[in-house]
Amino acid sequence: MTPDAVGEPPLADVRVVDLTTTFMGPYCTLLLAQMGADVVKVEAPAGDVVRYVGDEQGTGLGPVFLNANRGKRSIVLDLKQPAGREVLTRLIGTADVFVHNMRPDAVTRLGVRAGDVHAANPRAVYCVVRGFSSAGPYRDKAAYDDVIQASSGLAAVQGGPGEPTYVRTPVADKATGLMAVGAIAAALYQRERTGRGCAIEVPMLETMVSFTLLDQQGGYVFDPPRGPAGYARTDSPYRRPYRTADGHVGVMVYTDAQWRAFFDLVDRPELAEDPRFRTITARTVHIDELYRLLEEEVGRRSTAEWLAAFDARGIPAMPVLTVPGLFGDEHLRATGMFEDAVHPTEGSLRLARFPVDFAGSPRVDLRPAPRLGEHGPEILAELGYPPEEIDAPGNGRRRAGPADPTPVAEA
Repeated sequence: MTPDAVGEPPLADVRVVDLTTTFMGPYCTLLLAQMGADVVKVEAPAGDVVRYVGDEQGTGLGPVFLNANRGKRSIVLDLKQPAGREVLTRLIGTADVFVHNMRPDAVTRLGVRAGDVHAANPRAVYCVVRGFSSAGPYRDKAAYDDVIQASSGLAAVQGGPGEPTYVRTPVADKATGLMAVGAIAAALYQRERTGRGCAIEVPMLETMVSFTLLDQQGGYVFDPPRGPAGYARTDSPYRRPYRTADGHVGVMVYTDAQWRAFFDLVDRPELAEDPRFRTITARTVHIDELYRLLEEEVGRRSTAEWLAAFDARGIPAMPVLTVPGLFGDEHLRATGMFEDAVHPTEGSLRLARFPVDFAGSPRVDLRPAPRLGEHGPEILAELGYPPEEIDAPGNGRRRAGPADPTPVAEA
């Protein structure tokens, strides 16, 4: 938080009704919560499946769930039951944003199409995050991150000339979640001008095709193509963190000035005038030779020596950190990147904060990730249900219907 922060977070008056599960949708709604939105997480009786990933204590609060669902309130509704759909309809009436990642057949069966939501609340922004655009023949296919990395070209790019391979994090889920945040923010701004909500569809495949092609389209930008696809610098098999005498560094030598500085540093100043390396166009063609030179030279000195030398010459470089190493990094500690929290059942936690600062706005103090259905009674009270209906056993509202879970979302 900036020292002069006053007022409210950017989304302080926004309520999000969230029917998403797993990674993509919950990451989107986590970011909205971190900007101040009141996120009501609607779960089937069995709960979001990610509750149970790494859940060694059997509490339904595994590490991914604890990360992705901070700042949210949980209510359990069985949307197969009329009572569950009635509560959801009331919730929609209070919503600024309604977001889900259900497949089309479930959307129709449960009565939560865009027209249904806008009939209950014309001002709601309706957002579906899904695997494939509804305009194409893949519309009904199930989608998970691995499937989208494969079908978007990303796995082939990542594998290079060898076998296709996946990025070792669900990057398609997270990139699509980020895309959804931007789309929702734009739709809320549009609503301020028009007074009405709109429907948004954010498909994973199309998002990741756009994401991949930005730098990888190469000669296929032109029609007909004027060269191969790809980006020579990132395609180089020699582009990787380089081993030093005692560790690894990530270094990016890019501009004319940076390469001249590097050539001086390794006592090869004549290379700055070599036609292969004089311009960025020539260097792109001969990038493998340059990266082989980097690899050879970096191995001759320690990590500390290289970092000092690169910093002195304005060449971007950093040590390679492991995930545990992030928590000891001096810069991340100084910027308050990690927050200490105490969960009522899981104990002490260390979690990454929202990385963006809004000048003049306080940082949001997020509630811990909810136990399944934890906030059902208070949410029902806010919707106007009397105490006897909230507390009466078997009334079909607090845990709406039998424990026959309806998958709320696909992936």
